[in-house]
Amino acid sequence: MSTLWPGTFLDEERLGRPSRRAATAALEAHLSVLKGDPLKAALANALKDAEGLGGQERRFTALAVRELSRHQRLLDLAARTLGHPPGKIGLLEDQTLVRYVLWRRLFCGASWARIGPEVKLPGPVRPRTIKDDLLARMVESPLPEPSMPESVPERLATRYSFPNWLVNRLAELHPEPVLEAMLAALDEEPSLHFRARPSGTRAEVLARLVEEGVAAEPVDVAPDAVRIAEASHRVFETRVMKEGRLQVQDVGSQLIVEACRPLEGSLSGRTVADVCAGAGGKTLALADEVGKAGRVLAGDRSRRRLAQARERARELSLRHVSFPHPLPLEQADVVLVDAPCSGTGSLAREPDQKWKLTAKSVEEFHDTQLGLLEELAGQVKPGGLVVYATCSLLPEENDAVVRDFLARMPDFTVEPLAPLFGPERAVVLCDGPFLRALPSRVPGGGFFAARLRKGQPRQD
Repeated sequence: MSTLWPGTFLDEERLGRPSRRAATAALEAHLSVLKGDPLKAALANALKDAEGLGGQERRFTALAVRELSRHQRLLDLAARTLGHPPGKIGLLEDQTLVRYVLWRRLFCGASWARIGPEVKLPGPVRPRTIKDDLLARMVESPLPEPSMPESVPERLATRYSFPNWLVNRLAELHPEPVLEAMLAALDEEPSLHFRARPSGTRAEVLARLVEEGVAAEPVDVAPDAVRIAEASHRVFETRVMKEGRLQVQDVGSQLIVEACRPLEGSLSGRTVADVCAGAGGKTLALADEVGKAGRVLAGDRSRRRLAQARERARELSLRHVSFPHPLPLEQADVVLVDAPCSGTGSLAREPDQKWKLTAKSVEEFHDTQLGLLEELAGQVKPGGLVVYATCSLLPEENDAVVRDFLARMPDFTVEPLAPLFGPERAVVLCDGPFLRALPSRVPGGGFFAARLRKGQPRQD
């Protein structure tokens, strides 16, 4: 890594259409993020309040909001290098403006002639103390190369805009080339991934997408995964989408569902409990796996998210999906626990979270995850399978949770996942007995899964 500054610019097709109204919405959303709102909520509110934004402008706004959080540390370094450290920029509104114009310069290759109309006074955010000529100088002045941090982890943390504590922790686990590839993958805008339905029909679905003019390609590491290879969202208007043959789902999420399958045979006719169903992405995939002869029992502590899962199951007429409370886990052959976690494997999609996470919060997640597994262990029937999964890259939430659980629940054992994926995919996906999908190797984020089998009772 010879320079800290990016060497390429965002593709204009993926960028959308910059405009003053789009910039205003992006700045308002980033300001809300800095005040503590989740990025998704801040963006949704900004787009709702913005009037007259076209589809391309909305795409630009959404990308810009994520990018301002994604590259926050590097943008602040650029401001310091130009003589305007964030600490001397008093108002949050001013900080958002500085980050925005530097992002347009460094990551979009835009000149002041293009950026100026988007941010010149009056507005686009108020109050404001920075004048237009200062912003213009930030865009037009030469940007020297800053001195490189001495340690490799800090250098990577600066270049890819991550907190030092997180990169230092990951550096303990991975050599420099793997670490940099992971950070680079988490630093990019993620592609749109789908699952072809029903399983085994991916080739047909891809052919139909091509017929409808949508560029798509298979993802090798997951048998039903499809990547949309263009920025347009036309895929949502296709016949194949409206017929329910495609479901938005990350590749790693699809692999976790695959980890629920028997080592031999299929899930057809089985009963699966999805304990942390959320909005129902894995619930729907499991419903396809078990078929109409099987059952999926779904639950979640968030009523709002579970309501989304109910609606999605209803839209697809999946009558073998139910939402009993409490979940009768003793009836399930497989219990999926996609546990609440730090989300470090999903930072490409939710970049604001990397500035909100702390080492202490990771420890708290470990305790929550372990407690959740212990709580349900007694309800799992003998011979039943528990699949524990997270979208975390940290062993405190993955290996350590499994280790501590087995120490407290000796009637459970770990089943290796490699035989399920086969030798070729296992090389990429498995680390010891576990699924460990790293962002540099699996598109769409990082995921972990372990299979925990409950033993049969002893016959004395």
